[in-house]
Amino acid sequence: MKIIVGLGNPGIKYEKSRHNVGWIFLDDLIKNANWQENKKFKALIYKTTNIFFVKPLTYMNLSGESVKKILDYYNLIPKKFGLFSKKEQDLSEILTVIHDDLDLDFGKIKIVKNSRSAGHHGVDSIIRHLKTKNFTRIKIGIKNEFLKNHIPPEKFVLQNFSHEEQEQLKILFSEFKTKNPFN
Repeated sequence: MKIIVGLGNPGIKYEKSRHNVGWIFLDDLIKNANWQENKKFKALIYKTTNIFFVKPLTYMNLSGESVKKILDYYNLIPKKFGLFSKKEQDLSEILTVIHDDLDLDFGKIKIVKNSRSAGHHGVDSIIRHLKTKNFTRIKIGIKNEFLKNHIPPEKFVLQNFSHEEQEQLKILFSEFKTKNPFN
């Protein structure tokens, strides 16, 4: 089983924001998905035969709560010493997290494994809850000229993508899917 998590914030207010690019990616990847709310996992869930797609509903900074609940429920975090989780467990073949990246130019995608959060609060939450940074991440660049003009990052990530950027994302995601399908 693979768990694919798109990071974002719930609510119409954030629907097209830069911080929600993980959710936008999943919506583009699995068009017309019948997302089901799972209160136990605090997430929207869509399952295929061997892939579990997740949109945490905990808001970005608490994403780790949702991810940990899912991995625990499916016994995907091996235990050591009974109830205590083993630190630095390798989850790179099981867990992929898709999120925005302020350090990457808009239109760039970078795949990393076993990497620190670089200040991304959603990723940091996942690392804290899982006690490991050893999982796969798909970082989607959102940096553009507005960020370069000294807009505070916490405001920039909550701005909506322009219509032009939304169209460019569709092309970017389409190209990515042909090179890196999830299977």
